[in-house]
Parts: sequence; structure tokens; C-alpha cells
Amino acid sequence: MTLDITIEDSRWQDAGLDALAGEAVAAVLAHFSLDPEECEISLLACDDLRIAELNAEFREKDKATNVLSWPAEDLAAEEDGSAPLPPEADFTGEIALGDIAISYDTCAREAAEAGKPLADHTRHLIVHGLLHLLGYDHIRDRDAALMEGIEVLVLGKMGIANPYMIEDAS
Repeated sequence: MTLDITIEDSRWQDAGLDALAGEAVAAVLAHFSLDPEECEISLLACDDLRIAELNAEFREKDKATNVLSWPAEDLAAEEDGSAPLPPEADFTGEIALGDIAISYDTCAREAAEAGKPLADHTRHLIVHGLLHLLGYDHIRDRDAALMEGIEVLVLGKMGIANPYMIEDAS
């Protein structure tokens, strides 16, 4: 697998991003029976300032976010709740999936607010971003249910609790 990681914020290095990203990407690719040796993904590990710039440039949203994705090709299903098209290899045999950016500041804040380990939330966001590269989305209701179901399944295989389960504080 070609997982090209660019670390702009050294806190990601301290958090062990290389291993976390490798684990998350491998779990998603295995779920879809994609050969890791054929897949190509770029990951930018940055801070809120950088991701806010990217969010403004590409989504016209002037604020930081946790993760952004840029699929190499549009695989999205036309019908709400249908599976996206599978990615195909190019003439060299490689499957270029696209690029993901993740912000340390937002990820760490969300993990702390939810009382979750940073490592678990990081893997969740990378799984989420990679699913976007594979054509999944959460804008339409049935698409969101499909995407979240896959996230829960993949994360569960990594020993991570359902991130969408709200615990009862009583």
C-alpha cells in the first residue's frame, strides 16, 4: 500500500499517526477486499489553521474541521442508500484513491470532549475520510446510514466502540 503521509504538525508524530493511519487504512481496504499493494492514498496531518485554509478554498467554509477528503474519482451512487461504484486500477495497476487532511487541534478537542482516546478518534476520522474517497457520503439519510454502518463495522474490527452510540449519563 502506498500511504503517503505528510506531517505538518509534529504533535501528530508524537501521537503515532503513522501506525494509526496504517491500521485504519488497512482495515478499510480489507473490508472492501481491495489489495493494499495496489492502493494509493495521501494523508496530510496538519493543524486547525491549515485545515481551515483548505476548508475555505475547497468547500467555501471559513472554519476548521476535523477531516477533509478529495477523492481521485467520483464513485458516489446516484440512488440514496446504494453502494458506490468500486474503484478501478489504472493502466499501471494502481488504484489512486485520493487525499485526506486531518487536523490535530480539532481531533484532539473532539476526543477530549467525548472522553475517547485520541488514537481511537484519529482512526475513526481516517476511516471516515477513506470512506469518502471510496464514494460514501452522509448528506442524504440512507447514504449516511450506510456509511455510518460501515464505519461502525470497521472500527469494531479494530476494537473501537461505536462512535455514534450516545452513552446514557444517568
